[in-house]
Amino acid sequence: MSADLHDTFVLRGGRIIDPASGRDEVGDLFIQDGRVAEQAGAGPRAAEIDCTGLVVSPGLIDIHVHFREPGQSAKETIATGARCAAAGGFTSVVCMPNTQPTVDTPSVVAWILEKAAREACVNVFTTGAITKGLAGEELAPIGSLRRAGVVAITDDGHCIQSAEVMRRALEYARMFDLVTMDHCQDYSLVGKGVMHEGRWSTVLGLPGWPAAGEEVIVQRNALLAELTGAPIHCQHLSAAGSVRILREARARGVPLTGEVCPHHLALTDESLQGFDTNFKMNPPLRSPEHVEALYEGIADGTITILSSDHAPHSPHEKEVEFDQAPFGILGLETEFALFHTLLVRQRAVLDLPRLLALLTVNPARLLGLPRGTLEVGAVADVTLIDPAREWEYDVARSPSLSRNSPFHGWKLTGRAVRTIVAGKTVWAADEDRG
Repeated sequence: MSADLHDTFVLRGGRIIDPASGRDEVGDLFIQDGRVAEQAGAGPRAAEIDCTGLVVSPGLIDIHVHFREPGQSAKETIATGARCAAAGGFTSVVCMPNTQPTVDTPSVVAWILEKAAREACVNVFTTGAITKGLAGEELAPIGSLRRAGVVAITDDGHCIQSAEVMRRALEYARMFDLVTMDHCQDYSLVGKGVMHEGRWSTVLGLPGWPAAGEEVIVQRNALLAELTGAPIHCQHLSAAGSVRILREARARGVPLTGEVCPHHLALTDESLQGFDTNFKMNPPLRSPEHVEALYEGIADGTITILSSDHAPHSPHEKEVEFDQAPFGILGLETEFALFHTLLVRQRAVLDLPRLLALLTVNPARLLGLPRGTLEVGAVADVTLIDPAREWEYDVARSPSLSRNSPFHGWKLTGRAVRTIVAGKTVWAADEDRG
């Protein structure tokens, strides 16, 4: 019987890192009835899990995933997406609203939350659409979506082109204490682009996607956040100018935040030489100078959140000509390991406590999620991490229904080895076939 099948157990002898409280020490974490407990309350007969050599972290949080339900369950379901999250060490995820139907009515919100409660092994939160049908024209019923349970609003996968519509959305979002998350893409600049506009788009003969297509919207968002006082979170940033604009806005106290995904750090536009559609994502992989700017933004605290943009697609959708394939890749299982390998081990941009802050307390605070800490009384969502573990990612063994990852066969360092949600293990490395 697994130790955490008991109502009370102890995670013994691990390095406890809780960025929310500043705790970083080797010690024991006591869990009782699904919550973090005082040592005295745990009792002398508590079962134990030996955590020697492991990091005991608050459960990791990803605020940008696509689980494809309702409407596209051949790509992913809430259940399979949740298993991917657990295998990556994530105990909480926030789903995007570009499903079929769109999450633009309370009834769809209720359907997702009820299905997640029944079938998901991790905490599944959902966003609502900013506009009806993600069309960028008529506002969705933001107050009703909030009452139904959304934790943010976004038209992710689309971008509102009208500054007036975006302004009104922000004013409503502020009334209901919601963060607006934005997929930053100026359609008139991006056009039919499928990869970063630069040397490699010219060499490969593929339509280019200029970095300015992102930067223009980030600048607009900075101005609108300053005008309205409403927070805007810029999703999956990829361009150097976006980091510069974000840095300058935050220095003025503008409520603007941004996130970065691992593929925009690990890969460049040169990766597209083989026309492999698993390297096609939105926004596209950029040139090295843009990648360096992302690293700098993470190092100096401009970028405060990391995410995956986990975007499953069925194999037949990706097995077409490059410009016809959908954008998006899998991300949850490799996310922590890639960030740890790149940011901590290779580049020393962050230490482990700072990395964990970007994956726990920062996203929790941004969206007001009741997670992200190991303080006494908190829900016992915990990720056990082996920072020295070397492993190879095999996408064929993924719990996902899709296989669209550019990281198959990559050797990585650092892995979640046990994922605990409300005091129950939902995934463990020794039980994984991969």
